[in-house]
Parts: sequence; structure tokens; C-alpha cells
Amino acid sequence: MTQTPTAATPPLSWDDLAYLPVSDPTFSVQSDAVRQARAQGWCARTPYGLAVLRYDEVNKLIKDRRLRQGSWAWPAHNGVTGRFADWWAGWLLNMEGEDHARLRRLLNPAFSPRALAELSPTFVALANELVDGFAATGECEYVSQFAEPYAARVVAMLLGIPEEEWPAIAEVSATIGLAMGVTFAQELPRIEDALDRLFAYCDAIIADRTANPRDDFATTLVLAQRDGERLSRTELRDSMALLVFGGFDTTRNQLALAMKTFAEHPDQWALLAQRPDLGKAAVEEVMRVSPTVTWVTREALADFEFQGLRIEAGTTVHLFSESAGTDPLAFADPAFDITAEGRVPHFGFGGGAHHCLGHFVGRMDMSVALPILARRMPDLRIGPGAEWMPLSGNTGAHRLPLLFTPQS
Repeated sequence: MTQTPTAATPPLSWDDLAYLPVSDPTFSVQSDAVRQARAQGWCARTPYGLAVLRYDEVNKLIKDRRLRQGSWAWPAHNGVTGRFADWWAGWLLNMEGEDHARLRRLLNPAFSPRALAELSPTFVALANELVDGFAATGECEYVSQFAEPYAARVVAMLLGIPEEEWPAIAEVSATIGLAMGVTFAQELPRIEDALDRLFAYCDAIIADRTANPRDDFATTLVLAQRDGERLSRTELRDSMALLVFGGFDTTRNQLALAMKTFAEHPDQWALLAQRPDLGKAAVEEVMRVSPTVTWVTREALADFEFQGLRIEAGTTVHLFSESAGTDPLAFADPAFDITAEGRVPHFGFGGGAHHCLGHFVGRMDMSVALPILARRMPDLRIGPGAEWMPLSGNTGAHRLPLLFTPQS
């Protein structure tokens, strides 16, 4: 039987693509320029390379083995060497091939839903404790009074660090986060000092759980092994340090973005208060329309053609998770709706081989917190003086005053 040949994908020229100035500090992934570029085609040019804007193409390229994780060379791009660069190179996120697969299969058991489920009541108690501190006033500065202590104390609970040390975890993580910005090289002494302090925490946990194993997450991580393989001491410390930094930073930012999203959709906030069973769906919807990681970066390993566009080896490819998550070609009704069913998966936790290992932790701690906040902070609105990070790259709030009807 003869098959009818399909039409070839028309060739695309880089010169004909829309241009997005992502290096501009005022650039927003939610801007009209991005929406217009997405309507025009699946991709756009940027000062750094290619931006992929539509769901289907992001879904394909995030799994494409012709691309590797794009952030691996960030220290070298900034002229940074030494212990921070060594730690960065050891991140699971920045590894490829068998090294990545081996580390992931050794770490996986500690992050299983079953291993984490018993912590849920503890997270419930923590969320209520923090809201108790401001519920009667009808106002709070949400980042410092809830998002930061909640995220830091969750990390402390996981690793067995005394919870009262959460400000130190927050300060160390925030300082290390300076490595993601344009002042990376200038801030390196502060960043490496914070990294040394974080390593000291991790070394103490490793020594304690090695000598005194317990039935907890930290011990599972420290004793991780499979088929005779074990994590080296350096791999264990590097992975634990990444868990502290990444677990704090992304949860704090995503919790702030959740409150902004719900403040813009008061009917959804009231519904979540009435139906706490929608907590998991609320997390997925927030991360679809307002992820803290607004794009994930890849780098082309070889020359190849995709959808008619020639992509050369070394090209940086930004996969716009926010734009893909609101693509009308993938979502018949992309409006924020925590009752919607049949949504295709979002890319808030990345995807493919580099899908976030800690996504079960992030999903669980946020799905526990949001219904409690909705019930105890009715009539939510954003007060004056909110300070936001740029709406590109990794985003969130520096400061988020919230107003609501006081609760006794």
C-alpha cells in the first residue's frame, strides 16, 4: 500500500522570528510581546538564543536528547572557578548520561511519596502555627511571616536541623541565590562563605545519621544505596546542600506567586477555603499559570533541524514554561481554574531526564499550606508596598503585604 507523502515543514529563518529582549531588566514573560510572538509562531529570537513559546514544542524539546541542561556552564561564563564551581558541576541538574542516571537512582528512594507522606501532619501543624501569628490582625508581610519560615522549617524538618535555626537556613540560601544574578562574580566571596556554612550543616547531618541512623528522610538519604552502589561523601554533601538551597528558594517563591494568583481570582480562593481537597489541584494550577521557574534552559549538543528551524550546536534554548502553560493551542480554556480536569502536565518542575527530583516535597508542602491559608485568610488582597523580582528567569516576591478579614 502506497502512503501519501506528508508536506515538509516549511523552512524557518532566524531573521524572520519575533525578537524578545529577555536581557532587559523590565522584560516580562507575561508581556504582550510574548503573547504576540506565541501567536505568530512556536519560537522567537532572544539575545541568548532561542525562546520556545508553545506547549507542544516545549514538551518535545524538554525531552530531546540532542539538548543538554543549559545552566552547566554558568560559572565559566562568569569567570568563576573554585569550590562553588565544583559544587555547581556536581549538581544532579547539571549532570548528563550515566553519571546523572546513577545519582538519580540512588537519591530517588528518599524522595518517594510513601517516604514523605508521614510528614504531612507536621506540615499542617507548622502552617497553622505560622498563621496563628497574624490571623487576628487581618494583615501580614507574607514573605517574612509565612513563606520564608515555612519553606526553611520544612527543609529543617526533612534534614533534622533544629527548627529554630531556620533564619540561618534562609540567610545562607538567599546569599547562595546571588549566584543566579548578574553580580555573581562580584558577590563570590559572600556566596562561598555561605556555601561553606551550608556544607558544615550537611557534614554534621551526615556524621550524625551515619553514626545514629533513624527512621527519617535524612537517614534514607545518607544511607542511600542500590545494587551495591553508594553515594560518595562528596556526592551526598553536594546533593544535600542543593536540597537545602533549592527546597527553600523555590518553595518560598512559589508560595508568594500562589497568593498573588489567588488574590487575582477571589472566587477560586473562596472555593479552596470551602474545599481543602482541591489543595493538590491548586498547586498544579498555580504552577501552570505562574511558575517560579518561568523558563528552563537547554543547550544544543549538535546541529539539528526542528520544525523547519536549523539549530546549531552550542545554541541556548529557553523553554518558556509559563508561556507553554497558558498556550491556547494546548488548553481550550487556559484561565486559572482549580476545578479543571484533564489538563496536560505543566513544566513548573521541568521535565524529561531533568524533571525535579524534589517535586513530591514541593507539591506536598504547598498542597497542605494553601487550603489552610485560604480558610484562615478570607477576602484576600494584596496591600501596598509589594516588591517583586523581575518576571523572568526565576521569579517571586521580595516583599508581599497581604490584607484579609481578621480571624480569631
